[in-house]
Amino acid sequence: MPLQKLLFRPGINKEGTSYSNEGGWFNSNLIRFRKDLPEKIGGWAKATSDYFQSSGRALHAWVDLAGTRYLGLGTTWKYYVIDGDLFYDITPIRATTTNGIVFAATDGSATITATDSDHGVVTGDFVTLAGAVSLGGAITAEVLNQEYQVVSVPTGNTFTFIATATANSSDSGNGGSAADAVYQINVGLDVYVPSTGWGADYWGAGTFGSFSPLDATRQLRIWSHSNFGEDLLINARGAGIFYWDESEGLSARAVALSALTGANLTPTVALQVMVSDIDRHVICFGADPLNDGETARTGAIDPMFIAWSDQEKVEEWEPLPTNTAGSFRLSAGSSIVGAIRARQETLIWTDTSLYSMVFVGQPFTFSINLVNEGVGLVGPNAVINTPGGVFWMDKKGFYSYTGEIKQIPCSVSNYVFSDINQTQSYQIFAFVNKAFDEVGWFYCSLEATVIDKYVTYNYVENIWMIGELSRTCWLDQGVFPNPKATTTDTSYVGVLYNHEVGVDNDESAMTNVFVESSDFDLGEGDDFQSISRIIPDIKFTGNADTGANGQTLDFVLKRRNFPGEELTTAVTSSCTSVTTKIDTRVRGRQAVLRIQSNDTNTAVVGTSFRIGATRINITPDGKR
Repeated sequence: MPLQKLLFRPGINKEGTSYSNEGGWFNSNLIRFRKDLPEKIGGWAKATSDYFQSSGRALHAWVDLAGTRYLGLGTTWKYYVIDGDLFYDITPIRATTTNGIVFAATDGSATITATDSDHGVVTGDFVTLAGAVSLGGAITAEVLNQEYQVVSVPTGNTFTFIATATANSSDSGNGGSAADAVYQINVGLDVYVPSTGWGADYWGAGTFGSFSPLDATRQLRIWSHSNFGEDLLINARGAGIFYWDESEGLSARAVALSALTGANLTPTVALQVMVSDIDRHVICFGADPLNDGETARTGAIDPMFIAWSDQEKVEEWEPLPTNTAGSFRLSAGSSIVGAIRARQETLIWTDTSLYSMVFVGQPFTFSINLVNEGVGLVGPNAVINTPGGVFWMDKKGFYSYTGEIKQIPCSVSNYVFSDINQTQSYQIFAFVNKAFDEVGWFYCSLEATVIDKYVTYNYVENIWMIGELSRTCWLDQGVFPNPKATTTDTSYVGVLYNHEVGVDNDESAMTNVFVESSDFDLGEGDDFQSISRIIPDIKFTGNADTGANGQTLDFVLKRRNFPGEELTTAVTSSCTSVTTKIDTRVRGRQAVLRIQSNDTNTAVVGTSFRIGATRINITPDGKR
């Protein structure tokens, strides 16, 4: 019998059954399709030798006038500016206590109790202590006077931390008369907690308002950031707006926007901050409006309210006939979810609708128009701008915008949306990889509370891919030559990676790389057939060893006789760069081909592959 060529359609299709998708690929991991053929994705390596604390939630790159390349990183606990290999903590200060804090220690314990009236601390906050004297024994002044993370908050006047030494004596109410405490802004949560703020229910309905006003400390920490020239504007969603002045150096912290010289009626809280590129206005989405007398900000978020500064003036927000500062309240929806700069416009999503905001100049400054009602945004970071348009994820589908809205046909839609943990939709992070014409979304699977999966769309070839990878935020190449992404281990140690670097997982083998076909009939599917031979078509790259210990993939053939029958693995055989054929004895009506990395082979480091047209030899084997 002649050899049968297996040329499967590019992309993953899981919308139907495996059998109904005959001639296509059904599942994959860490695989991309390029020019119709599947290949292993690019690798990643640590971008710095330094680490950060907690989970990365936002990345932003820019260049100052001297050519220095900066990377901003917002995490669950802090905000960093990265210069070269080092992380500089610019997290804003919330409050300072001078000569007003005392400590207590217990013999045999490293836990120190601090007393400070109305400290405003939540568990996980960071405080820097100074001016304290020794409590005696091992708890010296040097031990006390450093940065600590709060581990518990027994009362509104006390909190505890774990010292770097264990007390060898007990003491209470001491530390000297000049002990100071500098408190960083409250940390956020690493997971979204439903029913604790905006998005819990519709405005004025149901659970909305049954809890205290939006408290950023009880919400998933999400950052937005934007450049005002060389300087940086940052906002922790639901919290304050802060300004980092690059000229003050990397040791300086960001300060409240309202603390800037000449600040006039600046918003104090917001859901997102942005600087419009063309017209140079600072825009706050979900800002606090002016009070009835228009003499001050209310300090309470209006989730549908937009405010913007005077042009080229980050500090001037009072609307006057002589400037372009102003505000607008949206009507379609209950809360602004996210906004993004697009071509000549700013796109704004509420939970139910899409608006377009365009600069038109005085007297109105901006024209804000409803583009679509009925298509919202699943999370603040679930939208991305790409060379192929703006792409985003709604609660039930994927969409693009290039002047008009289009729903993108998706061959993995049911698989993805039945697998997403909807309570963690605010963790979803959209990414673009321009070098490969890819846009995608990292998300938490159904039982997960941390990101563990992704879905990718090639917007040029119109194909979809899926896989498992834990990345909490992403930034495509631009200011830096490689895409960057973050991940965090179980001990809250965060790592920044460069992607599309080599073919490995940070100098280790990339494991569980595979692509698996849908069922294909052996013959016409009515009689039993036998597969006696596989002729692989694999292009290996990287590892130069062509022997038995060199580049290796496993070819796995699975079989069944009926679509509803469980698949049975019939044969698993290794293929190297010098393998010409694989002899098999597989009998059945239907078969599935899986090509996967050989994770037991130590030589897979530095190895990549591209799959061509595999051929198989099929012979009739009777009806029984």
